[in-house]
Amino acid sequence: MFAQPLLRRTALAFPHTRTAHRALSATAPRLAPSAQSYPFNFLPANSLDPKPRSKGITEIRGPYYAPVTKTYLDELLSDWGEYVDGIKFAGGAFSLMPEDRLRGLIDTAHKHNCYVSTGGFVERVLSASSGNMDVVSKYLTACKNVGFDVMELSSGFLSIPTEDWASLVEFTAKHGLKPKPEVGIQWGAGGDAPVKELESAGTRDPKWLIDRANTFLQAGAHMIMIESEGITENVKSWRTDVISAITSALPRDKIMFEAAEPDVFAYHIQNQGARANLFIDHSQIVQLACLRRGIWGTGGTFARIVTFEGAQDLPRTK
Repeated sequence: MFAQPLLRRTALAFPHTRTAHRALSATAPRLAPSAQSYPFNFLPANSLDPKPRSKGITEIRGPYYAPVTKTYLDELLSDWGEYVDGIKFAGGAFSLMPEDRLRGLIDTAHKHNCYVSTGGFVERVLSASSGNMDVVSKYLTACKNVGFDVMELSSGFLSIPTEDWASLVEFTAKHGLKPKPEVGIQWGAGGDAPVKELESAGTRDPKWLIDRANTFLQAGAHMIMIESEGITENVKSWRTDVISAITSALPRDKIMFEAAEPDVFAYHIQNQGARANLFIDHSQIVQLACLRRGIWGTGGTFARIVTFEGAQDLPRTK
């Protein structure tokens, strides 16, 4: 008797409660078929599309600021993989790893149905080779061979013609990788440059970013990563006008914002909704998952982040 779960004991003792419990369970939001075993799945929460998702994507940073081992990643995704869509290397860290260890990390991500991105290391390849097509091709082929899925194409430190960048998008796709150009308004973004240095370099007009992003999408870009520097990172005040211009002009399912601080991803969720595509640090998975599902937040977001489960079935006006 005492070994039975409390809810089950109550239902056996009071048969009329079984009907109520079934009704509550039937209407409770579901994460995915695998979520049926979640002990608190009967509690109301925002719905979450099953993976692979096209919106509400969470990409996390892998090895760079902190080492991420195969064992750590496997444990992390075993607990929280339902809320993670992609793993991104940074700073070319993968180029320093022995092949078996690198493949082990990538295979672990794939085991949990997560894609793996290179991060923006192509900048280094382009600058070191002066844009040599053969070298770039070898780099893309090597990335494909070890299991990478997404190739991030950053240009924060480079001056490169837009048409050349668009050609690189097409070139990447031909190598079997999903191109993900990173664009921003800040010249010299990346590498933790100090605010004064970035301010002296200046920023671009948001229209430049939007026009470039559209060019890359037409060239076959899988997703556009929006660089946070100059917008919400390393600035004295956030450029919310730039965020509004981007979300108004570009398709929501094709843009992902860097949001490596809780205040930043909370702002994006608050203004774009629970299904915003965001890049965060791996240490912030739980906080973002709670926010997306609407079960927790701060004073400005607590109980205010909601979704409508029937949204998928409603007709859209043009």
